Amino acid sequence: MSYPIIFKEQMSEQVFALRVRAPQIAAGALPGQFAILRINEGGERFPLTLADWSAGEGWIFLVFQVVGKSTFTLSKLQVGDELKDVVGPLGLPSEIEKYGRVLCVGGGVGIAALYPIARALKATGNRVDSIIGARSQELLILEKEMEDVSTSLAIMTDDGSKGAKGLVTWALEEELKGEGADLVLAIGPAIMMKFASAVTAPFKVPTRVSLNSIMLDGTGMCGTCRVEVCGKTRFACVEGPEFDGNEVDWNLLLNRLGQYKQEEAVSYEQARSGCCRE
Repeated sequence: MSYPIIFKEQMSEQVFALRVRAPQIAAGALPGQFAILRINEGGERFPLTLADWSAGEGWIFLVFQVVGKSTFTLSKLQVGDELKDVVGPLGLPSEIEKYGRVLCVGGGVGIAALYPIARALKATGNRVDSIIGARSQELLILEKEMEDVSTSLAIMTDDGSKGAKGLVTWALEEELKGEGADLVLAIGPAIMMKFASAVTAPFKVPTRVSLNSIMLDGTGMCGTCRVEVCGKTRFACVEGPEFDGNEVDWNLLLNRLGQYKQEEAVSYEQARSGCCRE
């Protein structure tokens, strides 16, 4: 089965969006789930969250940032090109219930994963107040989409080029000091989710994070996605990707995510220079 690219958009310098024909995945997709891709026969497997989908039209929408060889290769594909494998939907879907006031906090490409969850929470009758951020205005994505599914939207940028200058965690703390919340959902870089969880802890607000761990098979068999939650080993691909942010061993997770950074950097540079042929 082939998975043709039917739409491509460059959202910022290093962030791209693809719409891929995958009718079976689109038919079963739910907020919070992901797919695992393989670009070609010799390519590695890597996960991307389902940012949107259409069961009727048979496509899934994927947003990714170029961080290594595989995402660099993926960014060079064009409409009409085909992916070798797309497996999904994988992972447990988000728990969508009526909670009350939900604070949705997104950073960087994590905003793409946050969007379908926020949309579902709003449709269920929750008050969804969202905070999204990036290093600068140029790197901010899905602003209009998040505004459409939120009761209110606050924007934070590191350099102050859009919205308020500062971190999303600063805005989160102010919201908790003000009206409080019944649930916080934070998705973004691991370090952002770590500090978002630290902010919510004193307020005793239930806090969910989505762990973008290293994944290979997506079935829990290989163990590369293991994380420690509440002192127990959990497998993010089959028991997550969402967990209680205040129960995650963030230091262990961050150490594991940085384990192969040197090798990843070398592979990326080889791909960029054309030394690596698929």
